[in-house]
Amino acid sequence: MQICRTRSGIRALRENWAGADVILAPTMGFLHDGHLSLMRRARLRAGKEGRVIATIFVNPTQFGPGEDLESYPRDEARDVALLRAEGVDAVFIPDVREIYDPHAQTIVETQELAKILIGKLRPGHFRGVATIVTKLFNIIRPLAAVFGEKDFQQLAVIRTMVRDLDMGIEIIGVPTAREADGLAMSSRNVRLSPADRAAAPILHAALAEAQALAATGITASRLRSHVRARLGSEPRAQVRSVDIRDAESLASLSGPLSRPAVILLAVSFGSVLLIDNCIVHPAKETP
Repeated sequence: MQICRTRSGIRALRENWAGADVILAPTMGFLHDGHLSLMRRARLRAGKEGRVIATIFVNPTQFGPGEDLESYPRDEARDVALLRAEGVDAVFIPDVREIYDPHAQTIVETQELAKILIGKLRPGHFRGVATIVTKLFNIIRPLAAVFGEKDFQQLAVIRTMVRDLDMGIEIIGVPTAREADGLAMSSRNVRLSPADRAAAPILHAALAEAQALAATGITASRLRSHVRARLGSEPRAQVRSVDIRDAESLASLSGPLSRPAVILLAVSFGSVLLIDNCIVHPAKETP
């Protein structure tokens, strides 16, 4: 596996692979099994003759004031070893100065999607996501890229951006990887206190109950209220957001569910914000 730290280095490597299908797997590092599932999906898409490039970059532009940029966990040596074991062909590990010119003026933003849900809780977050993903796409020029479905709104933002800007890159969503107790894997989980870690599976429990309730003909507002109440039964959970949206467009829903919907959660435990989601189907729908 080759390690590149400059744009010129990864571009030169990409030119050497001009005839191969290159699949990109962007990460912010501190890898867990969820990230490794992205690498496996990328390898599957690349095939025997293709190449998989991972990136490790903690992107400062998607963190707001007072968020956990400085405390975000990092372990480059461990990450590189894990990527090598997965058969990743190259990893791009730039520093901030390599990616962002201090005089840069251009940003990328999906105007509506960037301001709802997590975007409302974290203003500017998805502008940072869209801008860095665009830069990585332009630097590496992949055929396809893989992203986790745990970050459901992020996946929607990237798909919309690729469509609207005619990027011609295939975006592949990979199902959420979970711990044995249902907690969605996240690099932030290591920052949970023991008591908060024990409480955090309430997110998965609330989503599992919602999946069963969705088939009963319940309205979107009642389902939202049930999920919020279930989360609120855990004293350590600080509910930041519970929303139910159309699973395709993320449009708001009202009345009885008539099509697949996504339930999106944002819940804080201490200073750690966790997100999770699931698709639910009304009674007449089959998953």
